[in-house]
Amino acid sequence: MNDAPEPGRDCWRIARAERASTIIDADAYFRNARAAMLKAKKRIMLIGWDFDPAITLIREDEAQDGAPVVIGDFITWLVERTPELEIFLLRWDVGAMKSMVRPSHLITTLKWMAHQRITVKLDGHHPPAASHHQKIVVIDDCFAFCGGIDMTGDRWDTRHHRDEEPGRHHPDGSAYGPWHDATTALSGPVAAALGEHARNRWAGAGGDPLEPVEGIQDCWPDNLPVQFEGVDVAIARSAPEMEDQEGLTEIEQLYQRQIAAAKHCIYAESQYFASRRIAEAIAARLAEPDGPDIVIINPEQADGWLEQQAMDTARARLFETLKSRDPHGRFRIYHPFTARGVPIYVHAKILIVDDRLIRVGSSNMNNRSLRLDTECDVTIDTALPANAGHEEMIRTIRDELVAEHLDLPAERVAAVIAQRGLVAAIEELRQKPGRTLRPYVTPDLNDVQAWLADNEVLDPEGPAEMFEPVNERGLFRRMRGWFGRG
Repeated sequence: MNDAPEPGRDCWRIARAERASTIIDADAYFRNARAAMLKAKKRIMLIGWDFDPAITLIREDEAQDGAPVVIGDFITWLVERTPELEIFLLRWDVGAMKSMVRPSHLITTLKWMAHQRITVKLDGHHPPAASHHQKIVVIDDCFAFCGGIDMTGDRWDTRHHRDEEPGRHHPDGSAYGPWHDATTALSGPVAAALGEHARNRWAGAGGDPLEPVEGIQDCWPDNLPVQFEGVDVAIARSAPEMEDQEGLTEIEQLYQRQIAAAKHCIYAESQYFASRRIAEAIAARLAEPDGPDIVIINPEQADGWLEQQAMDTARARLFETLKSRDPHGRFRIYHPFTARGVPIYVHAKILIVDDRLIRVGSSNMNNRSLRLDTECDVTIDTALPANAGHEEMIRTIRDELVAEHLDLPAERVAAVIAQRGLVAAIEELRQKPGRTLRPYVTPDLNDVQAWLADNEVLDPEGPAEMFEPVNERGLFRRMRGWFGRG
């Protein structure tokens, strides 16, 4: 059976990337995004959940090109420098309205709106309580970033995740905690496909139709290493069902098929673990006598009190249920911590299956990412004929991620994983002082938290469930029957 991605089944499109790389953490992303935008000739499209015009992309002492380091000033500078350049910025409307209360945001946005070649739109084409969660940048339809990093505050950090980090501060100078994130860089036809997707989003939000940009080739940032060349990339999306659009469940279908395809190990990073559908797919693998090791890297707690009450509680219920169905001890959730024991917030959305495929995007392992919010993920899968021979690079990216969290040389981590397997290797290597991974411990759940989790008040499966009676919802309404089997 061919379990490679297939357009119309579990992805929207498969398109060639002349070059592709994963980018880990926002220090590298902001630096390369700035370098890529400096090459823009005709169009930049910025599609985001949030956007903060006051953040800096690089340090002031690193700017040798005369361009501003603050992104709001940088965007204005770009269009003034390049007369043919147009910039289109599309933001989720609810998040944008919240941030507009800050004077710096409002002033910069008004300045942009006054410029004839900068167009800002707030995207309200979504059901109540849904969000536009995609994080995409497309430059001249020849280069794109697609992943999980927003160009907003609290995101910048390096792969060292130091306890003392002078660059990790808000625009007002106050510090924030360590943050782990990921995105991808893509050039060639796949960037043109993401450009088409971005233009469709723009038109759906009420923007004027845009024609594709053609004939521009030199887009790759000069100092960004290339990990893959000449690979086919699958683009998968989520979108809610609405009166004027069909729902898209490509991301959900792809998660299920990729989990089912694993032979040896599944390594994932996600902001949340709260999806019953993903839990069902994992449970099916745990029941197998020779199934894969499954490791999920989560933040210790969700960001924000409401999210902690709903998402963290759902995680606890799912974890305990899966643990009871894990006779071989192959399922783990870990949290990364700094050298001084400060939790590192995991915002990355990554799935790596064996040395076969790597997937990076905006979707979390929660219900709303599968059917309520708009999401976009990209996958390089060696089951596609053009991608054969890239297994070593996929394995290297996984080993480097584990090594980052354990603060160990990647070569040592790779050797122990190859010898002992993913779970046993992490268990052996994390037993040390300093930056490391700690296992998830199920908290005590009070009655309110348990009710929130079971009834998915903040994590519905889709727009219809927002108006479904609470007694017909429930975290385990589908899983009760499944887990009741012997």
